[in-house]
Amino acid sequence: MKVNKAFIPVLTAMFLITGCAPAMEKPNIVFILADDMGHSDLGCYGAEILETPNIDQLAENGLRFTNFYNTGRCWPTRTSLMSGYYPHQVLSDPIQGVDFKNGLFRPVNESWLPALLKNHGYSSYHSGKWHLFRRAPEHHEMSQEEVGFEHSYRTQDGRHLRPRLLIEDGDTIPVPGPEYEYEASRAIVDHAIKYLEEHHEKKTNEPFFEYIAFIAPHFPLQALQSDIDMYREKFMLGWDELRVYRAENREVMGFDSHVVNALEPERFAPWNLTEEELVAQIDKSETGRAIPWEALSRPQQEFQATKMAIHAAMITRMDREVGRYVKALKDMGYLDNTIIFFCSDNGASTEQMNRADKHTPSSEPGSADSYICLGPGWSTAANTPFRLHKTWLHEGGIATPLVVHWPAGIRDKNNFRDMPSHIIDIAPTMLELAGGDPGELKGQFEAPGISLVPFLNEDKKTDRPPLFFNHEQKKALRHGDWKIATIEADGTWELYKLATDRGETHNLADENPEKLDELVGLWEAQRDEIVQQIRVDK
Repeated sequence: MKVNKAFIPVLTAMFLITGCAPAMEKPNIVFILADDMGHSDLGCYGAEILETPNIDQLAENGLRFTNFYNTGRCWPTRTSLMSGYYPHQVLSDPIQGVDFKNGLFRPVNESWLPALLKNHGYSSYHSGKWHLFRRAPEHHEMSQEEVGFEHSYRTQDGRHLRPRLLIEDGDTIPVPGPEYEYEASRAIVDHAIKYLEEHHEKKTNEPFFEYIAFIAPHFPLQALQSDIDMYREKFMLGWDELRVYRAENREVMGFDSHVVNALEPERFAPWNLTEEELVAQIDKSETGRAIPWEALSRPQQEFQATKMAIHAAMITRMDREVGRYVKALKDMGYLDNTIIFFCSDNGASTEQMNRADKHTPSSEPGSADSYICLGPGWSTAANTPFRLHKTWLHEGGIATPLVVHWPAGIRDKNNFRDMPSHIIDIAPTMLELAGGDPGELKGQFEAPGISLVPFLNEDKKTDRPPLFFNHEQKKALRHGDWKIATIEADGTWELYKLATDRGETHNLADENPEKLDELVGLWEAQRDEIVQQIRVDK
């Protein structure tokens, strides 16, 4: 139900949006991040077979954002989340005009989000993936102390079932032995709950910020066999039909009119194994192209369906662990006044590699001895209805679900928020929720994000600066309902009106050159501003 009363700003304490509600304690803040999850990989965003009941329940009792963006890649998204700036501004991602090896550059931020929250009485905890670093003056991974976390459990090597390197509070810790059935999502939540319990014991009435960063469903596709078994044979319908089902589901749910994204078999990560290498190193039924499902042989279809079953199992396991964490919040009395955010660091991945422990061809797919990747066919389905994949700046790479749940603070439940928003908005949002000022993010230059607090109980439009994207020399910019993007590095600009073509199917560059020139000028101005901000020798 829409709330007609004006939203009361958050100052030093939060108020319920009921006109004259009593003051609330500062909310606890939980941010949950998936890794390489597609936009329609949640039931509440269109998944049909893949089950995510716990996250779906958060959405049913909260909000779903439909135009929320990440940066298109894992580490840039994480640095933007923790800093409140574009990754280029904090030297996490290269940008045209910057030579980190032969120039002097400095980040624009002076502090990180957890350290700022500490000024408002918050204790901060991290569990899961880290991948937070700067590229200048040399490759430097930020420590948990520098960023401001009191405790941090880090799944450092990305293995889902047989970790080789785990770090807690900066120290290497023993890895579980073979007698323990280790699974990364479960271990991540084990530690998140451990920190929660410690906080409850020692700081019961003080607010906390917990950052839970899953490594699922990032490759290698590995999951507990019991989790895989629930999806065996269910994806033999193929990626073509799955895309149609998901698009139709989304339309029924109230998302924009569906568009079935194209397979585009010529688009895959340039560092992928070749077709010959995939067959030789992984499986004779492997394929590296998103070709029509009916063009695959029966053995290829069976192998590909198994890969999607593992991907689905990883997401369902992650969802199950989210449910376990939410139950812990409830059992400790925290849930009502805890705001939970859930999103992904980028879209589903078209990458297909063979690294780390390497793949054992005779291994059971999904086991610790296997090393298989989702690939472009299923990635296209996972990103339905959007175009392309992780590392691209089309919607399939940068659009993410965002679920926000807060029983005490969100009254407009089971609803959508449609305004364009971005991972750079999370830090100012959290600061306002904490009773602070988003302006505290100011370093040498003002942070580019906006607080989303005013939109939690009112779906209103806002005039905001354009959203800037740049990764691996691919470029994009969204301004209102319009977007420009390039497919190739430093390639030709394309123009789309997202209000009527979110699937980016109709390039309007030739039809509307004036709008194209306007947006290209905005992108170039933003790029030039960032380069000038970080140059020391200017």
